[in-house]
Amino acid sequence: MQALSQSLKDVAKHAPEWEDAFRECHPAAQASVATKLAEALWREDIGDARRRFKPVAVHAFERAVLAPVEADPASLVHHEGLQAELASAVTGLALAYARRQAIDRRIKASGAPDMLAHVEGHDADTACVKLERLATEGHNLHPCGRTRLGWHVGDMLRHDLETDRTEVAFLPGGHPVHAWQLAHLRERYDLETVGQPVPAWPTAALRTLLIRPGTYYKLALDIQVTSTRRTISPAATRNGPVLSRFIADRLDDDRFLLMPETAGMSSPLGTGRDLSAIVRSGLYGRLRPGEVPVPGGALPAIDPITGRTILEGLVERSGLGPVRFVVDYARLLLPAVLRLAARHGIGLEAHLQNCVPTFVDGHPYRMGLRDFAGLRIMAGQAPPLHPGSVIATCDRAVMLSKVAYTVFQAHLGELVLRLGVEEAWPAIGDIAAQALDAHPDLAFYTAETVPHKALTRMRLADAGDIYVPVRNPLHG
Repeated sequence: MQALSQSLKDVAKHAPEWEDAFRECHPAAQASVATKLAEALWREDIGDARRRFKPVAVHAFERAVLAPVEADPASLVHHEGLQAELASAVTGLALAYARRQAIDRRIKASGAPDMLAHVEGHDADTACVKLERLATEGHNLHPCGRTRLGWHVGDMLRHDLETDRTEVAFLPGGHPVHAWQLAHLRERYDLETVGQPVPAWPTAALRTLLIRPGTYYKLALDIQVTSTRRTISPAATRNGPVLSRFIADRLDDDRFLLMPETAGMSSPLGTGRDLSAIVRSGLYGRLRPGEVPVPGGALPAIDPITGRTILEGLVERSGLGPVRFVVDYARLLLPAVLRLAARHGIGLEAHLQNCVPTFVDGHPYRMGLRDFAGLRIMAGQAPPLHPGSVIATCDRAVMLSKVAYTVFQAHLGELVLRLGVEEAWPAIGDIAAQALDAHPDLAFYTAETVPHKALTRMRLADAGDIYVPVRNPLHG
C-alpha cells in the first residue's frame, strides 16, 4: 500500500489527468509483475518457490505458467534493490496500461481489420515502431520489464514507449543526445547545444529512437530498465560498426537482413558512458512489396483490434496452422545463427527484442537482426575490438550459452508457448541438426539440460551472467 500511495502522489503531481485511469489499472499491473516474478522464482528454483507456487503448467525449458499472483511483488523477495525495481515496474506498467487504453481507442477507430492492416502504407521503420508500441509488458521473461528507475511519472509521459514522440538535441560536432539525458547531465555539466532539437520516436529499447525512416540513434539514457542502467560503453560505440561488417561478411543466408551500426561516438565526460551514441540503419527501402516487418517483441503482444496476439493473426493469414508456422519460422531463424557460431565463433544474442522477422501473406520470409552489444565471440576468431571488450571470450561454452538461451528459449520458446505447440520441438531439433551437419556444437544444444539465464538470481546476487540448468525439449 505504501508503494501505491507514493505512486499516486507522483501521478497526482505530474499527471493528474491520468490519476483515475492509473488507479484503475494498478491492480492488474501489480498482479502481472508479481506473477512474472513468481514464475521466474519457480523456474530458477530460488528459495522455497517450488513449494509456494503450484504451476498451472510447466512448458519447455521449465517455463512455469502460474495463475495470477494477487500480491505486492516486493513481498515475494527480500532484497531492497530488487524491491525498489519491482515497485517502479508496477508504476510504469500501470501508467502504460492507462495510456494504452487511449491509444487502442484511436487504433480501433481507424476501421482496419487488424493491426497489421493498420500499419500498411507506412514505411518499414515507422511500421516497426507502431507495432513495437504494443509490447506494453516489456521483456517477455524479466519481471522488471517496465522498471524505469530514475524517471518520475512526468518523464514517462514525455519519453516512454507510449509517447508519440520525444526529442534529440545536438552538441557541438553533431553529437546527438537524448532530451532527458541532456537535462539530466546539465545538472552536472555546462553543456551547450547547437541548432534545434529533432523529433524522435521511442522504440521498446527506449534509448533507441527512430529519427527518420532508415535511421535510428541508440543514445545513452542513465535510467535503469530491467536490471541494467542504459548508458552505453565507449567499447560498444567502437565495436558496433566493426562487428556489423564482420558479421555481414560471414553470413551465408540472404534471408537475413542486418541492421548495421554505421557510426559510434562517446565523450570523456563522467564515466565515458553518459554521452555515447550509435547510429543504426533500419529497414527503410529494403523490403519487397507485400513484405511486412514485425519486431519480435510484438509477436506475443495483443492486437488491440482483434484481441488476439499478433502471432495468432500471422498464423491465420498464412493458413499454415500453428505447428507448421513455427517450424517454418525456425527454418528461417536457426540455420544462419547456428552456423555463425559453429564456423566463426559468433554467438548472436538473437532473442525476440533483437530480431525483426518479416512476413509475406503471414509466411515467415526474412529475418532482420539488430544490436550487437550483447553477443559473445570467440577471442581467437574476433576482429580487432576495443580493449577490454566484454563480448570476447575464450570459453566456447559461454558463447554457446548465449545462443542456446536467446534463440531457443527466449525466442522460439516464446512462440511455441504462445501457440501451444510443444509437439514442434522434435522438428525444431531436426532443423538444428541439419544446419550443423554433425558439428560438435549440436551436442551442446541437444544435451539433457541446457543453461538458462537466471535473470532474477543475477539481480539477487548483484552479479553478471548466471545460468542454471533446465530440462531441454531438444534432448533425445
